[in-house]
Amino acid sequence: MTATPMTHRARVFSGLRTLLALLVVAAVTVAVARNWHEVSTDIGRIDAATFALAAVLVCLPPILTLFGWRVLLADLGSPLHLAPAAGIFFVGQLGKYVPGAVWSIVAQAEIGARLHIPRRRSAVVAFVTVGMAAICGLIVGVPALPLLITRDDSASRTGWVVLVTVLLLAVMLWPPLLNWGIAKVLRVLRREPLEHQLSGRAILTATLFFVAAWVCSGLQVLVIARATSTHVQTGHLVLASVSGFALASSIAMFSVILPAGVGVREGVLVLILAPVTSTPAATAVVVISRFLTVASDVVFALGGWLYARSHHLVTSPQEREHDHIVLDDPTGVEDDSTSGQDSRA
Repeated sequence: MTATPMTHRARVFSGLRTLLALLVVAAVTVAVARNWHEVSTDIGRIDAATFALAAVLVCLPPILTLFGWRVLLADLGSPLHLAPAAGIFFVGQLGKYVPGAVWSIVAQAEIGARLHIPRRRSAVVAFVTVGMAAICGLIVGVPALPLLITRDDSASRTGWVVLVTVLLLAVMLWPPLLNWGIAKVLRVLRREPLEHQLSGRAILTATLFFVAAWVCSGLQVLVIARATSTHVQTGHLVLASVSGFALASSIAMFSVILPAGVGVREGVLVLILAPVTSTPAATAVVVISRFLTVASDVVFALGGWLYARSHHLVTSPQEREHDHIVLDDPTGVEDDSTSGQDSRA
């Protein structure tokens, strides 16, 4: 059977994404290797207590993001208890390490369908979560923009630009405008509209969770950066770490062809941190930070998978048949009036 042009094109794009991801990882590895003597010295300054505190802080953002995602999902009619919500969300999050932009969404939709959550609803909530998280990240990160553009701490001279940018980004989270944007995207994609719009309360609550997640992520960087840079003004280091991490990560979120923004986040964060600390110290920070981030994602995904596996949310039809387990139709097209009640089980 001959592959269709679309299938062939998809394979080519997938191969190019994988190749680009490998090239970026190789470039980062070479850059670190060339400066490993200086970088290893800065890494050696991080004691066990600092590492443990950073590890604790890096575990908070996934949990806070889960809470925000869960709020949006419940507002659209599919409330979930925390355990099954974690099983869906954390397992799906591993999809971001696969080149492309939809694997997390697909995984969450497939697992959520086992709990009677319509796939379209899961997909919309996943897209909205990513979009809102990116906007919140930019809001938190914009104050560090002068460090990226001018390579110095001239934020005070561009304060009005930062303020205007933050206000413009915040307007994008205004419920009428956000709901209009969701409806517009669904219309362009020729999808059915949502049953009802997201409420202002749900949007505000999710926004607070996402902002808190970014701040915790930045604090993790701050803890590591403080250990490697003891003679730096605290205010400058807080700006570069907290806002800088949010800005770098938000920019990386738009690099959909790279898995989890690998390389992009690190490169941008080094550019932001280096004027405040030093290039070797900044490199040491991004190396440790990436390691902790990946480790936390894997640990949470393992916990979510164990729950999903034990509750037969990720088992195959053959396994469920062998265990005499019957699940309702997972197509996600059942009556939405009952899906919310069913999903609480």
